[in-house]
Amino acid sequence: MPLVRISFIKGRPAGFGKKVGEAVYRTMVDTINVPPKDNFQVITEHEKDALVYDPEYLNIPRTDGVVFIQITLNEGRTVDQKKAFYKTLAERLHQEVGVRMEDVFINLVEVKKENWSFGKGIAQYAE
Repeated sequence: MPLVRISFIKGRPAGFGKKVGEAVYRTMVDTINVPPKDNFQVITEHEKDALVYDPEYLNIPRTDGVVFIQITLNEGRTVDQKKAFYKTLAERLHQEVGVRMEDVFINLVEVKKENWSFGKGIAQYAE
């Protein structure tokens, strides 16, 4: 059920966005109970002036290598699951794609199940 939006500044190597997306999906499956095949992503590269971030908010030193990951998903994950997701994803992106952990910005947007239609104009998960 998640819809993942990944944004970063242009200039990354070819395939960078796809690799980030793969790590995000695997981490969702491993830590927050996302089912197999439930993989929907929008990956966008931006001009430098079109992606705004504070380079030191909360004393975290960010660079132009910042990657924004926003995930809209059904509500119901525990705080511990979310913490495990954030930590595991930042570590994977650092190890597998070379993103500094300080440059991984994640936002979860929780919604009720009836707020989805996966096609055919049907609310597949509405109760």
